[in-house]
Amino acid sequence: MQAYKLKGKIDPSGNLLITEPVNLLPGDVEIVVWQATEMLDNTTTPTSEPAPETPKRKSRIKAFQGLFENAPPFPADFDPDQAKWEYLKEKHNL
Repeated sequence: MQAYKLKGKIDPSGNLLITEPVNLLPGDVEIVVWQATEMLDNTTTPTSEPAPETPKRKSRIKAFQGLFENAPPFPADFDPDQAKWEYLKEKHNL
C-alpha cells in the first residue's frame, strides 16, 4: 500500500475537498484525515482566572486527560532522540 500526503479543506457543508491534483489510478482509496494544527487551538482562557504556573496539556481523548494534566513537566534540555537511544541501548544490551 502506498501512502500520499495531500492538502485539502472541509467546506461549510462538511465535504472534504482536495486542493491539489492527484495522480492515482482509478479505484478505491482509504482516507485518514488530520486537522491542521493552526485550526485546533481556537479556545481562549478567561482573563479573570490567574494563569497557572505550568501550562496544562489538554487531550481530546477523555481516557488520557488525567494523565496529561498530572504529568510532571519535562526539562528544557530534554532530547527525545537521545532518550530513545538510551532506551534501545538498555533494551538490547548494546
